[in-house]
Amino acid sequence: METFSKAVSAVDTFVWGPVMLVLLVGTGIYLTIRTGFLPWRNLGYALKSTLSKEARQKTGEGDISPFSALTTALAATIGTGNIVGVATAMVSGGPGALVWMWISACFGLTSKFSECMLAIKYREVNADGEMSGGPMYTMKKAIKNKALGSTLGWLFAFFAVVASFGIGNMTQANSITSALNETFGISNWMIGIILTLLALLIIVGGIKSISKVSQVVVPVMAIFYIIAALIVIIGNIANVPAGVAMIFKMAFSVQAVGGGLCGTITASMMSAMRFGVARGVFSNEAGMGSAAITAAAATTTHPVRQAYINMTGTFWDTIVVCTMTGLAIAASGVLGQVNPATGELYQGSSLTIAAFGTVLGPAGGWLVSIGITLFAFSTILGWEYHGEKAYEYLLGTHKYNMVYRIIFSLVVFVGCVSTLDLVWNLSDIANALMAIPNLICMLILSGEITKEIKEFQDVLKKENMYR
Repeated sequence: METFSKAVSAVDTFVWGPVMLVLLVGTGIYLTIRTGFLPWRNLGYALKSTLSKEARQKTGEGDISPFSALTTALAATIGTGNIVGVATAMVSGGPGALVWMWISACFGLTSKFSECMLAIKYREVNADGEMSGGPMYTMKKAIKNKALGSTLGWLFAFFAVVASFGIGNMTQANSITSALNETFGISNWMIGIILTLLALLIIVGGIKSISKVSQVVVPVMAIFYIIAALIVIIGNIANVPAGVAMIFKMAFSVQAVGGGLCGTITASMMSAMRFGVARGVFSNEAGMGSAAITAAAATTTHPVRQAYINMTGTFWDTIVVCTMTGLAIAASGVLGQVNPATGELYQGSSLTIAAFGTVLGPAGGWLVSIGITLFAFSTILGWEYHGEKAYEYLLGTHKYNMVYRIIFSLVVFVGCVSTLDLVWNLSDIANALMAIPNLICMLILSGEITKEIKEFQDVLKKENMYR
């Protein structure tokens, strides 16, 4: 068993290695250039649309409002990666990893736009009258070679179901348990029972129930966390200029450097790039295809219009929330310092807690723990819908969706009371493997993506003329 675990761990390291990261970011770069940088040029329009009154209204075909589709997708992406993942990247890749998170997010905007636009264009209405869509439907319907399209669609859906139970469920539940247990001393079993009941209450109601919770919880938790991080940054304002300089210096330094605000941390440009891109992609899921499943449920008058709204998920997740964590850590002076309690370097959630504690004291730990709990629980909700739709696609019917919802909710309890490194590694591999068919699909359909986005420019010009 130990040999098998080591083999799985080695495969996990390989699939999330340089080849995968080059494929993910490379696809984003290619699509950004091919679309004439329109996702970047229209980011202002996309953000304005996201915050508009119209985004909260149902116009056109779909199950939930454009804003609800975005917040449900964000529920799945704004998770432990924004708190623990950023801290891990800054320890392993140095503070410069933050710059590479930003760079990968910029190209991730186009990947997120592309997968969402295609998912909305090729979605279907199931026998229950609900929208069903995502990369698997795009692959099946849009790729001309039907055998290739069906194979890619099946593989994507299969890996999405596996990933939903691991990365989208047990990992998150275990993160909540660890945070609440360490900070407040609540037992694993008690946390497991409460989380499972809450998950059942919300998930059994389907996408409409999940989206109702997400459109309240996601903005509230994000604002709550950003305010707390800003207090920490302002409290350490004297260190901010040196912290920002260190972030950029270590992002592009060929030689390993350290000292100053990053203590004993040393990392070359290659390390910063590797860990920054990996953590950034893990956090915002651009190119994974997961957000496209939720985007397909949105009411919209045009696939490109909703794709612009869903594209902003990468901006909010990485450019806003991850940046707040990164700057709070960089300005705190605890990066590269030894934790007196363990005698080891501050890492993961303990690093973020220590950074917040420099200004907020013990309350910093409580705030980070509450943040992890809210972020991780919302991820469970968002990933349930992703997994459910992939499960529906594999079975070819919606009739057994309730079975999936109940099993998924009960697995939350398993995640709370177990330490399953092997399962987590397997689901991490599945998460990477679901990206491969999605990226192949986007590259095959890049001409169609370009045509749609350029044609929509005429719609935008007409709208601006009549305003």
